[in-house]
Amino acid sequence: MHDSDRLPNLLGAAALAITDRALANIAGATGVSASAAAAVVVLSASPGLGVTELGRRIGLSQSATARMVDSLEATGLARRAPGTGRLVLVTLTDRGRRTASTVLRTRDDAVAELLSGFGKEERVALEGLLGKLLARLYEDVGNADLLCRLCDRGCCVEGAVCPVGQAERDEAGR
Repeated sequence: MHDSDRLPNLLGAAALAITDRALANIAGATGVSASAAAAVVVLSASPGLGVTELGRRIGLSQSATARMVDSLEATGLARRAPGTGRLVLVTLTDRGRRTASTVLRTRDDAVAELLSGFGKEERVALEGLLGKLLARLYEDVGNADLLCRLCDRGCCVEGAVCPVGQAERDEAGR
């Protein structure tokens, strides 16, 4: 083992464990993969995306996204519709919209349970620190849609400024 700062190790372990917990709970509640979960959440916020744009937002190639959309169609979660020219638009079915809601609720429940032992002041402090961390992550990722692919967009902007959206606006203004 090498000498290092303990904080990155703790944060890395926590981030991985939280992700594993949330994705396992989502898969258990919905039966969909992590990429399918991201796709239904993205499509619930932005219906009618093309396959290529959907892939960009969830971090998959066009061909992998097309296969995933095939799977979403086969399970009755999404449907394709012709767009302009060769563009094919993807929208959610009613079942897909319910699945997106379940994904967000399940993710929130998995994380909220972990936060239940934190006091109000700790939660406020953690929220501020996570906002800074997400702004820094935006610098690395450079794509708010990809970074926030499993975010409840409405939740993040009610009574506050989304730190990722603000980082994106700051970058565009430079």
